[in-house]
Amino acid sequence: MSEPVQLPLRPGGDEDVDLVLRGGTVIDSSGERRADVVIRGRDVVAVGEDLSGNDVIDVSGCIVAPGLVDLHTHLRQPGKEEAETIESGSRAAALGGYTAVLAMPNTTPAIDCAAVVREVLELGRSACCDVHTSGAITVDRAGDRLAPLAEMAALGVKLFTDDGAGVQDDLLMRRAMEYGRGLGVTLAQHCEVASLSAGTCMHEGEWSARLGLPGQPAEAEELMVMRDIALGRLTGARLHFLHMSTAGSVALIAAARASGMDLTAEAAPHHFTLTDACCADYDATFKVHPPLRGEADVAAISRALADNTISAIATDHAPHCPEDKELPFEQAPPGMLGLEYALALAITQLVDGPASMSLADVLARLSWQPAAIARMERHGRPVAPGSPANLCVIDPHHTWTIDDSGGASRSRNVPYVGREVRGRVRHTVCEGVVTVRNGEAQQ
Repeated sequence: MSEPVQLPLRPGGDEDVDLVLRGGTVIDSSGERRADVVIRGRDVVAVGEDLSGNDVIDVSGCIVAPGLVDLHTHLRQPGKEEAETIESGSRAAALGGYTAVLAMPNTTPAIDCAAVVREVLELGRSACCDVHTSGAITVDRAGDRLAPLAEMAALGVKLFTDDGAGVQDDLLMRRAMEYGRGLGVTLAQHCEVASLSAGTCMHEGEWSARLGLPGQPAEAEELMVMRDIALGRLTGARLHFLHMSTAGSVALIAAARASGMDLTAEAAPHHFTLTDACCADYDATFKVHPPLRGEADVAAISRALADNTISAIATDHAPHCPEDKELPFEQAPPGMLGLEYALALAITQLVDGPASMSLADVLARLSWQPAAIARMERHGRPVAPGSPANLCVIDPHHTWTIDDSGGASRSRNVPYVGREVRGRVRHTVCEGVVTVRNGEAQQ
C-alpha cells in the first residue's frame, strides 16, 4: 500500500525564539527527572540543567509531560456548530492539556468520505491543538454498507468507527475487519447490541427500577465485545473498544489480551467517577451512552486502568446545547463534557483513590499510550532533543472545584459540578506554539 497522502502540518513555533520551561520535573515514557526543556520551532532542542533562552516560563513545582492525546472527541463540526466547533473544542482541549484529539465521525454529514475528512482536517489547521479525525465504518453510519475506507485512509485516517452506534451486522463487521487489516487501519467499536438497548436511557439495575426508566443491561455491551473478539481472531484485524463500562467487558478484554490478541480499549472519566445513582433526580446531564453503571462496574474500570487492561483514558467529550439537555430524561441526547476535566478527575480518582495509580501511569493512559493506539507519531514522544514540542505543564498540587460554566466549550453539560479535584494544566505547547499560558488559552 502507498504512503498516506497527508495535508500539511498546522503552523509551528518561531524558529528565532528559544522557549524554556525551567525548573520542572519531566515525566514521560522513559521515566522521571528534574530538567529544563528548551523548544525552538516545532521541536525540543535541549533537555538539562540551567538552560537559557529568550522566552523563559518558570515551571517550578510542576510536571512537564508529553501533551495529552484524546482518542474520543466529539467536535460536532460539520453540522452541529451550535453545540461545538473545531475551534471551541480544540481550545477546551488545549486548556485540558491536550495537544491532539481524534474527532469522532458522527457529524452531519457523517465523516464517511474523503471530502468531509478534508474539511475537518483543513479546519483543524488553525485549531489550538492537532486535530485528527476518524472515519465512519459504514456509509452515514447506517450499518448497511461499507464506507470508502481506502480513500479516507489515503488522507491519513487510521481509525474507523460508527461511534454512537455499533455495527450490528456480523458479516458486514467481518468484511470491515478484513478490509481494515489490508489497509493497516484500526477498527474501533461502539459496543451496543441494538435489540437489547433500543428504547433504553440508563443502566438496567436497582436505580432504573426505582426511577421507572427503561434500562440497558450490561449484556448489551458485553455481547458485542464478545462478538468482535471472535471476529478479530478470525480476521487478524487491529481492534479498539470504545468507552468500556462494565466489569464483564473488562474480563473479556483481559482474557483476549492474555491470549495474545492485538486489541486495545479505552475508558471515559465518567465511567470511573460516576454511577447510575447520579440519575436519581432525572437530570439528563447524567445521561450518556454507554450509560453510567453500578459501583462494581466503576471499581472494575478503575482496576482495569491500573493494571493496563484498559490502556487509554478517552474523554468522550460530547457537547449538547442546554435546550437539548433540558428535555425529559428519556428524550434528551446522551453525552457529557470532558476535555477540561479528564486529567484532574484521573489524578483525583485513580491516584488519590483506591486504584492507587502513580501519576506516571495516569499520564501514560492519557498521553503516550493513546498516541500509540491512534498512531499519532508526533505526540506522546519522550521529552528529548529532536522530539516534537507537544507538551503540557501540570501543577499536580493545585486543587479546584469544577463549576457549571462549561469552560471553553460552547455547551454546558458538565456532570461534575461541585466536585473538588486535584491537578491543573498551567501551560500547553503544541508544535512549539504556546496554546495555553498560565491557564489562559492563547489562540
